[in-house]
Amino acid sequence: MEARKSAEVSIDTVQLKSALLGRVVRVDFYLPANMDEDTDPVLLLINDGQDLVAMGFSKLLEQLYSVETISPMLCVGIHAGTDRVNEYGVSAITDHEGRGNKAGYYEQFILSELLPFISGRFHLYQLKQKAFAGFSLGGLSAMDIVWNNPDVFSKAGLFSGAFWWRLRDKNDKNYNQYTDRIMQNQVRKGQYAPNLKFFFQCGELDEMEDRNRNGVIDSIDDTIDLMRELVAKGYREGKNIFYLQMPDGKHEVLSWGKAMPVFLKWGWGTVHD
Repeated sequence: MEARKSAEVSIDTVQLKSALLGRVVRVDFYLPANMDEDTDPVLLLINDGQDLVAMGFSKLLEQLYSVETISPMLCVGIHAGTDRVNEYGVSAITDHEGRGNKAGYYEQFILSELLPFISGRFHLYQLKQKAFAGFSLGGLSAMDIVWNNPDVFSKAGLFSGAFWWRLRDKNDKNYNQYTDRIMQNQVRKGQYAPNLKFFFQCGELDEMEDRNRNGVIDSIDDTIDLMRELVAKGYREGKNIFYLQMPDGKHEVLSWGKAMPVFLKWGWGTVHD
């Protein structure tokens, strides 16, 4: 384990051996450096922890803490492995190419290996509120895990989520975007959990594909359609759902870094209108 400190945020890196995944998982812990022991921080897990390093996440947190914009948080960056495309996905079913076949193991890694490790390591704090975020395919993974574990998590942060994940190839003559997109189906068939809240971000330059030729790129269509399924369940934009569409947003770390403060202030801001 290595530890390093900045002015406002301490960062500890742990190499956690996972029996479920059969690999060592690098996990970065970001915590306010001088937090009082009687403070109970929020726990935020974030897939693709390597992207947090690239976006300068610790500096971003320092800027927010320096003006007391957000409440104290224990942020956990979970680095992806070489088999990311199979560990991230939807645990109940693979996509049309068989990808995501380890997503169930990854969900169990989070629930039965990582969370107990965090509870033991940070036993001085009561981590009562837990959230999960991710980028692209990591966002799909975070959405899947939060949706299926509302007794554990209360918020999801979904940046350019891979909500195109589907049962059939889009070029298949039998492809139906209503029935073949996996996460939308899961929400449609699932149950309303009143404690859940969702933050969605999508960039208008995320991609160029427009499979249904409606003038809207697929990533935005897929995200909005997922929000529609949530609304049909009883969730409401402005109450349980927040949507950030960035005109200059691309499918890249730089854009997600620009959106990250909006997400953190939405979820745990100290100033409310």
